[in-house]
Amino acid sequence: MKHPYQQAADYARWDRGVAAVPPEQVDPVARFPVLLTPSQPVVTAGSCFAQHISRHLKRAGFNFLVTEPGHQLLPDDLRATLNYGVFSARFGNIYTSRQLDQLFRRAYGTFAPEDVVWERPDGRLVDPLRPTIQPGGFATREELLADRTQHLAAVRRAFEEVSVFIFTLGLTECWVSKADGAVFPLAPGVAGGTYDPERHAFVNLSVADVIEEMTRFITNLRSVNPAAVFILTVSPVPLAATALDRHVLVSTAYSKAVLRVAAETLASSLPQVHYFPSYEIVTAPFSRGRYYSDDLRSVTEAGVEHVMSLFFRHATDGGHARATLEPAEASQAPSAPDALDQALEVLCDEELILLGDGRPGEPRP
Repeated sequence: MKHPYQQAADYARWDRGVAAVPPEQVDPVARFPVLLTPSQPVVTAGSCFAQHISRHLKRAGFNFLVTEPGHQLLPDDLRATLNYGVFSARFGNIYTSRQLDQLFRRAYGTFAPEDVVWERPDGRLVDPLRPTIQPGGFATREELLADRTQHLAAVRRAFEEVSVFIFTLGLTECWVSKADGAVFPLAPGVAGGTYDPERHAFVNLSVADVIEEMTRFITNLRSVNPAAVFILTVSPVPLAATALDRHVLVSTAYSKAVLRVAAETLASSLPQVHYFPSYEIVTAPFSRGRYYSDDLRSVTEAGVEHVMSLFFRHATDGGHARATLEPAEASQAPSAPDALDQALEVLCDEELILLGDGRPGEPRP
């Protein structure tokens, strides 16, 4: 008796593609239509996990485009402290599709949020749309605005010069201004500003929201760079906390399901938009949880290495289809202090809400 699954490839069957394969050899990519070359300018943006992608691209010798590197006279360690080179431009974590959509519109002057500056308890000022990008905050409004002008110019250059744009979708929960809909990466009051329920609203994006906002962003970017190719990923990092009155596990499941469905829809309906399964590689049962640190949230270097080794194998030309770590280095799990150091190297604004009790508007210790 014949049926459609008899001729299925091994990777299409759970018993042969997952259960019978050693965990470190599970490969859910199967095939990927994009082959990056070292000469192509690559821009990365998104949630905390996106920083791992940029780090490995740089290590492997790819053309990670940085249009906002910081002043050349600044020493490298100070530039890193000031978050230059973490992403292609100094925009910090872009957790949601709405942030990305609004970033393009702000860069090209079609959207100007009413919230211009936020004040911290110590009197220093922060950019509401990049509240942690300047450690210590800005001293004056003029300094902040000058930095923003420079930043948005760097964003325009990144959009216009990119060949492959890699975006990691991170969250659906966000806080917005009731006045104009401007979306903030952190709730007012966490890293600056003051939470006011009369002026700020909580939004939990739907699949339709994400598809609409990402489609608009892709269309807008192609208006200034028609040849741009997009690679979408979904962050495997769970929510640090949820603003809804329900368990964080339930909100995490909702958020990741929405983002995964949206990414699939975009990749199947828009030309030159592709999905890479980093989320599946880290979260699937075959890893038995070993790709998460003790907090069950931070992704270990072994998990990042599994993702990036498959990325280089499937999404780059033959000369770079290799793991990003030397075999001896990749075979050793980092010690606890090393793992902590690696976690601290990743700028993750969302974790700031855990320093207090997570309630918007209440100052952190």
